[in-house]
Amino acid sequence: MSVFLNKLKLIWTDTTLRKRVLFVLLALVVFRLLSAIPIPSIDALALSRFLSNNQFFGILNIFSGGGLTNLSIIMLGVGPYITSSIIMQLLTIMVPALKKIYHEEGEMGRKKFTQYSRLLTVPLAAIQGFALLAILETQNILVNLITFDRITNLIIVIAGSILLMWIGELVTEFGIGNGVSLIIFAGIVASLPSQVSQLVFTFDVSQIPLYLGFAVATVLVIAGIVLVTEAERPIPVTYAKQVRGMKMYGGGSTYLPLRVNQAGVIPIIFALSILLFPQMIGSFLSRFDGPIIDKISSILISFTQTSVLYAVLYFILVFLFTYFYTAVTFDPEALSTNLQKNGAFIPGIRPGESTSLYISKVLSRITLLGAVFLGFVAVLPIIMQYATGITTLALGGTSVLIVVSVVLDLMKKVDAQISMREY
Repeated sequence: MSVFLNKLKLIWTDTTLRKRVLFVLLALVVFRLLSAIPIPSIDALALSRFLSNNQFFGILNIFSGGGLTNLSIIMLGVGPYITSSIIMQLLTIMVPALKKIYHEEGEMGRKKFTQYSRLLTVPLAAIQGFALLAILETQNILVNLITFDRITNLIIVIAGSILLMWIGELVTEFGIGNGVSLIIFAGIVASLPSQVSQLVFTFDVSQIPLYLGFAVATVLVIAGIVLVTEAERPIPVTYAKQVRGMKMYGGGSTYLPLRVNQAGVIPIIFALSILLFPQMIGSFLSRFDGPIIDKISSILISFTQTSVLYAVLYFILVFLFTYFYTAVTFDPEALSTNLQKNGAFIPGIRPGESTSLYISKVLSRITLLGAVFLGFVAVLPIIMQYATGITTLALGGTSVLIVVSVVLDLMKKVDAQISMREY
């Protein structure tokens, strides 16, 4: 407790750190205010009934930061921006020119890559916004609309999504931590009071052992997330001795820390973004008539968060995205080249290609553990629902993983700022 209080004191006394923390808090306040401004022509009662019985929109609400609860102007949240990031990351593998921009042009290349993601966000927000508004209109949640009202609502939600993307990037640049992750984190935390009150109202004394089991499972999952997130595989590195003039330099030993979970919470967010599309498309198609369209729509809508197929695909996507994101963000060949340029080598491994292959082999092995763990945490709520019959998706493994990962990342960023201040 004393360590925590000392850190708070250091944060408040350090001018730069205090400004960054206050900027994050201000941005989150603005975000929550925006999430309370609804779009026009809403039937609040119909909306409340619809959201209470729809798990798909409950998951979508996480990405909107709680903006779907009252159909706010930021109802799309950061979903379109996340989707555009996924597409751009996939294109780096298929398009050599984009891979060169991302990996070889340094900071300027990454800025250009980010700009492409921003531009792609606009049409994606338009598509998702149109589909979502059409679904809500078929459910009689948006009423008495004319063409002008529909166009106005679409422009509002597109602008809201772009505004939220901008706020997230400002937080990343001028605050602490990743802005997009913090927005999703804020949405999850903001939903906790309503979730807790719902548990209180539905409390059943006979279910106390089950509640205790959920509490123990939650603690174990959080401990596992912290353990895997912080776990590292150290690779020993030795620097060759160099003689310059009359002095000898180098000769020291250190290690290269490879994290078990290099991708963090990104694979979960990517997988959820993709799995939301089938139900959204199915709900959109349900407004049209025709036997073939009705059949396709019913199949897509049946692809719910509680189905076995959903759980299997969720696990596979999280597993694959963990490897994919690690491959995109971590380049063993570039690391091997840098070690060789600095006169460093891994004992027992030849510099150059052999070092690159060795690092790739080690990284592939430890990523396997991280990918399996992330996939297990993602589908854990579905497994628990099948075992107990109680829906835990709202406070499930995905939400816990995002919250814990964001908190750990924030702590690391704060510690790094404090260390810089001491130096």
